[in-house]
Amino acid sequence: MPEINLELISRVEQFYFREARILDNRQFNQWLTLLTEDIRYTIPSRHVPQPDLQKKETEAFLSVEQELSQGLETPYRDEDFLILSIRAMRAFKSNSWTDSPPARTRRFVSNIEVLASEQPGCFEVFSNLMVSYSRHQQDNFFYTAQRKDLIKPEEESFKIAKREVILDWNVITAPSLSIFF
Repeated sequence: MPEINLELISRVEQFYFREARILDNRQFNQWLTLLTEDIRYTIPSRHVPQPDLQKKETEAFLSVEQELSQGLETPYRDEDFLILSIRAMRAFKSNSWTDSPPARTRRFVSNIEVLASEQPGCFEVFSNLMVSYSRHQQDNFFYTAQRKDLIKPEEESFKIAKREVILDWNVITAPSLSIFF
């Protein structure tokens, strides 16, 4: 396993900045090349849980994890490479109402943290994401989220093997979740 040092962190940051540029430029086929073929891409739904008084006065009482769908609620997205590919191809179809005309997006990726993974040869990466979303004469929206990724080094770059997007909203007020986070 490569050592986590400043050079590795810089390479990971550049990978995420390049991914943001590719998605903002609507180069979805190129984005698919950044994914492993066994990727799992999830966006769990979020809710306000009942307080567990047994956890009172501990960090577990405030844990974000207890707000996320964990098999009990339907996630917003739970996709593999095939579904992501179909979604990417759909963007090129003129009869896709969520993608025609295409949204204008700008991704801001920050707080990138690279950690060793229990999975050999991989890294866990946490990042924060803000996406500006604008689409033909509608209101503009900002999505904010944390991403939890599992990435694999591949040649001179990386591939995303797993992505969990934790949206900060528990009620979705934006017109679409069809964009790639």
